[in-house]
Amino acid sequence: MDKSRDIQVLTHNVQLIDRKTIQMNGIKKIESFNKEEFFLQSVMGYILVKGEELELAKLDTSGGNIYIKGKIDSITYFDEDKKKNKESLISRLFK
Repeated sequence: MDKSRDIQVLTHNVQLIDRKTIQMNGIKKIESFNKEEFFLQSVMGYILVKGEELELAKLDTSGGNIYIKGKIDSITYFDEDKKKNKESLISRLFK
């Protein structure tokens, strides 16, 4: 087993550039998205990115990298181990 690959998968970085582009790695899954929010699952828990005119600019599924363009208003993290909060967030998003 390649240990460097395991370490890379567990890494999570976020780079916000001028509130117009956000680059993230360590993304496991895109749960949902539209022009106002992206709901992502990362190696560090769930992430909600809110903004205006958001669009998926680039997606690298093999490396877990994502690039989102638009006006970024907020980035919120939700811990996976707080299952009760996560379920209520998901139910609120899909109402």
